[in-house]
Amino acid sequence: MQRILLLEDDAILSETLTELLENEGFEIEHVSNGESALDITFNKDFNLLLLDVNVPFLNGFEFLQGLRESGNTTPAIFITALTDVASLSKGFDVGADDYIKKPFDFDELLIRIKALLRKSYNTYKNEITSVDFRFLIDTNELYKAKTFVPLSPYELEITKLLFQNINTTLRKEVIFEYLANGGEMSEGSLRVHINKLRKIGLSITTLKGIGYRLAT
Repeated sequence: MQRILLLEDDAILSETLTELLENEGFEIEHVSNGESALDITFNKDFNLLLLDVNVPFLNGFEFLQGLRESGNTTPAIFITALTDVASLSKGFDVGADDYIKKPFDFDELLIRIKALLRKSYNTYKNEITSVDFRFLIDTNELYKAKTFVPLSPYELEITKLLFQNINTTLRKEVIFEYLANGGEMSEGSLRVHINKLRKIGLSITTLKGIGYRLAT
Protein backbone atom coordinates (compact mmCIF):
# COMPACT_ATOMS: atom_id res chain seq x y z
CA MET A 1 0.00 0.00 0.00
CA GLN A 2 1.33 3.43 -0.93
CA ARG A 3 1.68 5.87 1.95
CA ILE A 4 0.88 9.59 1.66
CA LEU A 5 1.79 12.30 4.17
CA LEU A 6 -0.93 14.95 4.37
CA LEU A 7 0.13 18.26 5.92
CA GLU A 8 -3.08 20.27 6.37
CA ASP A 9 -4.39 22.32 9.31
CA ASP A 10 -7.97 22.59 8.06
CA ALA A 11 -9.71 19.85 10.06
CA ILE A 12 -12.68 19.45 7.72
CA LEU A 13 -10.58 19.35 4.54
CA SER A 14 -8.02 16.96 6.04
CA GLU A 15 -10.78 14.61 7.25
CA THR A 16 -12.41 14.67 3.81
CA LEU A 17 -9.14 14.08 1.93
CA THR A 18 -8.12 11.30 4.30
CA GLU A 19 -11.42 9.48 3.79
CA LEU A 20 -11.41 9.90 0.01
CA LEU A 21 -7.78 8.84 -0.41
CA GLU A 22 -8.15 5.84 1.91
CA ASN A 23 -11.12 4.78 -0.21
CA GLU A 24 -8.73 4.84 -3.19
CA GLY A 25 -6.40 2.42 -1.42
CA PHE A 26 -3.81 4.82 0.02
CA GLU A 27 -2.49 4.83 3.58
CA ILE A 28 -2.72 8.38 4.95
CA GLU A 29 -0.66 9.96 7.73
CA HIS A 30 -2.16 13.33 8.65
CA VAL A 31 -0.37 16.10 10.56
CA SER A 32 -1.49 19.68 11.08
CA ASN A 33 1.82 21.54 11.47
CA GLY A 34 5.25 21.58 9.85
CA GLU A 35 7.20 20.45 12.89
CA SER A 36 5.08 17.31 13.26
CA ALA A 37 5.53 16.67 9.53
CA LEU A 38 9.30 16.92 9.92
CA ASP A 39 9.28 14.54 12.88
CA ILE A 40 7.23 11.88 11.11
CA THR A 41 9.41 11.90 7.97
CA PHE A 42 12.40 10.93 10.12
CA ASN A 43 10.55 7.83 11.31
CA LYS A 44 8.56 6.76 8.24
CA ASP A 45 9.02 6.64 4.48
CA PHE A 46 6.35 8.05 2.18
CA ASN A 47 5.53 7.64 -1.49
CA LEU A 48 4.04 11.12 -1.77
CA LEU A 49 3.70 14.38 0.17
CA LEU A 50 0.52 16.52 0.03
CA LEU A 51 1.37 19.86 1.59
CA ASP A 52 -0.56 22.96 2.55
CA VAL A 53 1.60 26.09 2.80
CA ASN A 54 0.11 28.19 5.60
CA VAL A 55 0.40 25.78 8.52
CA PRO A 56 1.69 26.45 12.08
CA PHE A 57 5.28 26.40 13.37
CA LEU A 58 6.98 25.52 10.06
CA ASN A 59 5.19 26.40 6.84
CA GLY A 60 4.95 24.05 3.88
CA PHE A 61 7.65 25.84 1.88
CA GLU A 62 10.11 25.68 4.79
CA PHE A 63 9.26 22.05 5.51
CA LEU A 64 9.84 20.89 1.92
CA GLN A 65 13.00 22.95 1.53
CA GLY A 66 14.41 21.34 4.67
CA LEU A 67 13.57 17.87 3.37
CA ARG A 68 15.18 18.51 0.00
CA GLU A 69 18.34 19.86 1.65
CA SER A 70 18.55 16.69 3.76
CA GLY A 71 18.44 14.53 0.63
CA ASN A 72 14.77 13.50 0.73
CA THR A 73 13.42 13.20 -2.83
CA THR A 74 9.84 12.08 -2.09
CA PRO A 75 7.44 13.53 -4.72
CA ALA A 76 5.49 16.51 -3.36
CA ILE A 77 2.31 18.37 -4.32
CA PHE A 78 1.35 21.69 -2.76
CA ILE A 79 -2.40 22.12 -2.13
CA THR A 80 -2.88 25.77 -1.21
CA ALA A 81 -5.10 28.82 -1.44
CA LEU A 82 -2.09 30.90 -2.50
CA THR A 83 -2.68 31.79 -6.14
CA ASP A 84 -0.10 34.48 -6.90
CA VAL A 85 2.75 33.82 -9.30
CA ALA A 86 5.38 34.46 -6.61
CA SER A 87 3.97 31.68 -4.42
CA LEU A 88 3.74 29.31 -7.39
CA SER A 89 7.37 30.05 -8.24
CA LYS A 90 8.42 29.60 -4.60
CA GLY A 91 6.71 26.22 -4.45
CA PHE A 92 8.68 24.85 -7.37
CA ASP A 93 11.90 26.55 -6.23
CA VAL A 94 11.86 24.63 -2.92
CA GLY A 95 11.36 21.31 -4.70
CA ALA A 96 7.66 20.73 -5.40
CA ASP A 97 6.71 18.42 -8.25
CA ASP A 98 3.19 19.83 -8.67
CA TYR A 99 0.99 22.64 -7.34
CA ILE A 100 -2.81 22.67 -7.16
CA LYS A 101 -4.86 25.68 -6.04
CA LYS A 102 -7.74 25.53 -3.57
CA PRO A 103 -10.59 24.97 -4.04
CA PHE A 104 -9.87 21.97 -6.25
CA ASP A 105 -11.80 19.04 -7.65
CA PHE A 106 -10.89 15.79 -5.90
CA ASP A 107 -10.86 13.86 -9.17
CA GLU A 108 -8.28 16.29 -10.55
CA LEU A 109 -6.13 15.88 -7.43
CA LEU A 110 -6.37 12.10 -7.72
CA ILE A 111 -5.29 12.24 -11.37
CA ARG A 112 -2.27 14.35 -10.42
CA ILE A 113 -1.37 12.03 -7.53
CA LYS A 114 -1.50 8.89 -9.66
CA ALA A 115 0.43 10.55 -12.50
CA LEU A 116 3.19 11.68 -10.14
CA LEU A 117 3.42 8.26 -8.49
CA ARG A 118 3.70 6.60 -11.92
CA LYS A 119 6.37 9.09 -12.96
CA SER A 120 8.30 8.51 -9.75
CA TYR A 121 8.15 4.73 -10.13
CA ASN A 122 9.19 4.83 -13.78
CA THR A 123 12.05 7.21 -12.98
CA TYR A 124 13.56 5.14 -10.21
CA LYS A 125 12.30 1.71 -11.32
CA ASN A 126 12.36 0.78 -7.64
CA GLU A 127 16.15 0.64 -7.57
CA ILE A 128 19.28 2.75 -7.86
CA THR A 129 22.55 1.21 -9.04
CA SER A 130 26.23 1.87 -8.35
CA VAL A 131 28.68 -0.35 -10.23
CA ASP A 132 27.48 -3.89 -9.34
CA PHE A 133 25.40 -2.78 -6.34
CA ARG A 134 21.62 -2.25 -6.35
CA PHE A 135 19.64 -0.43 -3.67
CA LEU A 136 15.92 -1.27 -3.61
CA ILE A 137 13.83 1.76 -2.69
CA ASP A 138 10.63 0.07 -1.47
CA THR A 139 12.32 -2.47 0.77
CA ASN A 140 15.50 -0.58 1.81
CA GLU A 141 17.72 -3.49 0.77
CA LEU A 142 21.22 -3.52 -0.71
CA TYR A 143 22.34 -6.21 -3.15
CA LYS A 144 25.70 -6.95 -4.74
CA ALA A 145 24.70 -8.61 -7.98
CA LYS A 146 22.03 -11.03 -6.68
CA THR A 147 23.43 -11.36 -3.18
CA PHE A 148 21.74 -9.54 -0.30
CA VAL A 149 24.15 -7.39 1.74
CA PRO A 150 23.19 -7.15 5.45
CA LEU A 151 23.81 -3.76 7.06
CA SER A 152 23.55 -2.33 10.55
CA PRO A 153 20.77 0.27 11.08
CA TYR A 154 23.17 3.23 10.77
CA GLU A 155 24.95 1.74 7.76
CA LEU A 156 21.58 1.16 6.09
CA GLU A 157 20.50 4.78 6.62
CA ILE A 158 23.84 6.13 5.34
CA THR A 159 23.67 3.80 2.32
CA LYS A 160 20.11 4.89 1.54
CA LEU A 161 21.07 8.57 1.71
CA LEU A 162 24.13 8.03 -0.52
CA PHE A 163 22.13 6.13 -3.15
CA GLN A 164 19.35 8.73 -3.15
CA ASN A 165 21.99 11.38 -3.85
CA ILE A 166 24.23 9.35 -6.15
CA ASN A 167 26.99 11.35 -7.91
CA THR A 168 26.30 14.24 -5.54
CA THR A 169 28.56 15.36 -2.71
CA LEU A 170 26.76 14.93 0.61
CA ARG A 171 28.00 17.38 3.21
CA LYS A 172 28.70 15.88 6.63
CA GLU A 173 26.21 18.26 8.26
CA VAL A 174 23.44 16.88 6.01
CA ILE A 175 24.33 13.30 6.96
CA PHE A 176 24.39 14.14 10.68
CA GLU A 177 21.00 15.88 10.40
CA TYR A 178 19.54 12.91 8.53
CA LEU A 179 20.77 10.51 11.21
CA ALA A 180 19.77 12.75 14.13
CA ASN A 181 16.62 10.74 14.95
CA GLY A 182 18.87 7.86 15.97
CA GLY A 183 20.95 9.97 18.34
CA GLU A 184 24.09 12.06 18.07
CA MET A 185 26.95 10.72 15.95
CA SER A 186 30.57 11.88 16.00
CA GLU A 187 32.71 12.42 12.93
CA GLY A 188 34.82 9.48 14.04
CA SER A 189 31.82 7.18 14.16
CA LEU A 190 30.70 8.35 10.73
CA ARG A 191 34.16 7.56 9.30
CA VAL A 192 33.98 4.06 10.81
CA HIS A 193 30.62 3.42 9.13
CA ILE A 194 31.84 4.82 5.81
CA ASN A 195 34.95 2.60 5.95
CA LYS A 196 32.80 -0.47 6.59
CA LEU A 197 30.70 0.39 3.54
CA ARG A 198 33.87 0.77 1.46
CA LYS A 199 35.04 -2.67 2.60
CA ILE A 200 31.97 -4.29 1.08
CA GLY A 201 32.84 -2.57 -2.20
CA LEU A 202 30.80 0.65 -2.36
CA SER A 203 32.62 3.35 -4.34
CA ILE A 204 32.51 6.16 -1.76
CA THR A 205 34.84 9.12 -2.20
CA THR A 206 35.86 11.42 0.66
CA LEU A 207 36.01 15.15 0.01
CA LYS A 208 38.22 16.27 2.87
CA GLY A 209 36.48 18.60 5.25
CA ILE A 210 33.28 18.56 3.19
CA GLY A 211 31.62 15.16 2.95
CA TYR A 212 31.19 12.03 0.85
CA ARG A 213 30.10 11.04 -2.64
CA LEU A 214 28.87 7.72 -4.03
CA ALA A 215 29.66 7.21 -7.72
CA THR A 216 27.72 5.24 -10.32
